[in-house]
Amino acid sequence: MRGRATKSLAIGAIMAALPNLAAAEISTVSTSYNIIGMPGLVDLPTAEVAPDSEFVLTYVQYGPQARGALTFQVTPRLTASFRYTKLAMFGGGGAYDYYDRSFDVRFRLLNESKYLPAVSIGLNDFIGTGVYSSEYIVATKSLLDNRLRVTGGLGWGRLGGRNSLGQTFGSRPVWDYGEGGTLSAGQWFRGDFAPFGGISYQVNDKLTLKAEYSSDIYAREADVGILEYKSPLSFGIDYKLSPITNLSLFYLNGETLGAQMTMQFNARRPAARSGLEKAPLPVAPRGSYDAKTWSADWISDPTNKTDLQKLLSAELAKDGQGLEAMSLSGHAVELRVINNRYFSPAQAVGRASRLLTRVMPASVETFRITLTERGLPLSSVVVKRSDLERLENASSSEIFKHAEIVEADLGNKDLVRTPDVFPRFKWSLTPYAELSLFDPDNPVRTEVGIRAAASYEITPSLILSGAVTKSIWGNIGTGEVAPTNIQPVRTHGPIYAQQGDPAIEHLTAAWYARPGKNLYSRVTVGYLESMFGGASAELLWKPVDSRLALGAEVAWVKQRDYDQLFGFQDYSTTTGHVSAYYDWNNGFISTVHAGKYLAGDWGATLAVDRKFNNGWTVGAYATITDISAEEYGEGSFDKGIRFTIPLEWALGQPSKGKSVTDIQSLARDGGARVEVEGRLFEWVNDGHGDALASRWGKFWR
Repeated sequence: MRGRATKSLAIGAIMAALPNLAAAEISTVSTSYNIIGMPGLVDLPTAEVAPDSEFVLTYVQYGPQARGALTFQVTPRLTASFRYTKLAMFGGGGAYDYYDRSFDVRFRLLNESKYLPAVSIGLNDFIGTGVYSSEYIVATKSLLDNRLRVTGGLGWGRLGGRNSLGQTFGSRPVWDYGEGGTLSAGQWFRGDFAPFGGISYQVNDKLTLKAEYSSDIYAREADVGILEYKSPLSFGIDYKLSPITNLSLFYLNGETLGAQMTMQFNARRPAARSGLEKAPLPVAPRGSYDAKTWSADWISDPTNKTDLQKLLSAELAKDGQGLEAMSLSGHAVELRVINNRYFSPAQAVGRASRLLTRVMPASVETFRITLTERGLPLSSVVVKRSDLERLENASSSEIFKHAEIVEADLGNKDLVRTPDVFPRFKWSLTPYAELSLFDPDNPVRTEVGIRAAASYEITPSLILSGAVTKSIWGNIGTGEVAPTNIQPVRTHGPIYAQQGDPAIEHLTAAWYARPGKNLYSRVTVGYLESMFGGASAELLWKPVDSRLALGAEVAWVKQRDYDQLFGFQDYSTTTGHVSAYYDWNNGFISTVHAGKYLAGDWGATLAVDRKFNNGWTVGAYATITDISAEEYGEGSFDKGIRFTIPLEWALGQPSKGKSVTDIQSLARDGGARVEVEGRLFEWVNDGHGDALASRWGKFWR
């Protein structure tokens, strides 16, 4: 399996969002994207940046050549892109089609001012085979109310091929890319450099005209005869079909006609208008402030506690939440709440708080609402009833000033479990889609089918779960099995896909616990994933108010049979990692895993993710181990990008569901970790102070 996108409904989530996005307001001045998927003219870059957090999908076709790109505005100044290109009859001196993976990055050095242009610096194809390797410094100035944009720049590498002005740092060395996937730093800004430039004019809110003078002479394409270079001039027309969709037509180098489709999303802007859910019940203020009406004498009758717990459990169930346990005194109440519906934990807390004002006797002033997940208390929100009564019509930030987010009380012996909540059985029957990418024989392979999944929660923290898949249509099983120099822990994916139908995706028993303050643990046994079964144990240290978390995991696993039923192959290994997670308090989370991987290699994985308050995440990761680039094979080391889209963002309805997509440029054996459902950090962190605070805006929703 050359590359992969994990089983996911990301495409479906985006497609479901299109009707809602199409109703959005069209911006007056929009970002234009070039044919390599970056903000630019036709083929050239500009110094433009997209709105922060913009996520762009681009597809280009010109002649027999095709290109797709995924671009993300990582920060207001940093743009990154992953591109996949089909170069027809390019490989072997024109003997066969060649498929190229490229990574581009650009940084805005200077923002545009009244008199000065915007200035950016960028690297194209800076890691890989270097087919499109180039570097540039570019400036863009906006005129005529930003509708006319004038661009000029200097380029190296491919962008230094016409009318060179000289050399910098000597001649440009020939790039020996080896197995691919290595940095071409020795070439950066070296060798011939040349000028380029162009203009764009936005005629109206939908139509933009572009023209450019390029310093790229397309020497490699011309050498093999796939493109005839006739002119440095190229022209393009962009037409905005909808707020998210652009259609572009272009005439490249005086010789080639082509078309481009661009789709733009933004993690900060919901696809659907939020608040479509049923409104919560209003706060019920206590009618009298006579202290006699606030008497706690009712607590002396134990049946009152039982009746209140039953009533509250029934009301929470109507709201999509569960009451796991409750402790009650004359003046305070603690709830252990299972949030089954709301992606924002603050929304679940806010709704539970309103219900308490309607159910609890007037003497109960302090509400302590403890969020639980998989039976574990994560954190507690403490609010005063009088503050809820006083601030119901104020902003959520006002109630936040008076609330506390604290460590869950593990020693509360007065908690009474709600009867008939556990054991609990859940099941689902849903479609699934899987992509296998970057196989040179067929760069996009797909599979669609049905997944039957079920879980049985014996106790809140002891869970049996499993899933079975049945393919309906697809060709992933016909993919190429990549050669490998080490134990084939991932490269035999096509064999698993071919023989595993139907397949037991996973079948496990998992036990979660809180062994001490700030500590969380997990033990999972069974068929852990499609290729491995065994036992995995994990321990996480994560204080509620800490940006740092530390973890350790160890697993003994054995490779499963290709049919993904109940048998095993001979290969087994012990694998494990120590991990550190750090939230930089600016939306970015860094993760480091260090240890032993499935194929027996030792090394570390570094990941950086940007997480938005609405649940979107976009990130990238790379793994370096003691396996050499030659042993690893094509790609040199493991790397990929990943993104998560909450269904609530796409549909506007409350949902804890999310679509998770992990795209690897190559799925090889080095740097592979066992995949275990329910790993601790993500869901524990989501129930802690920072996540609660960042999504507090939905407290009153």
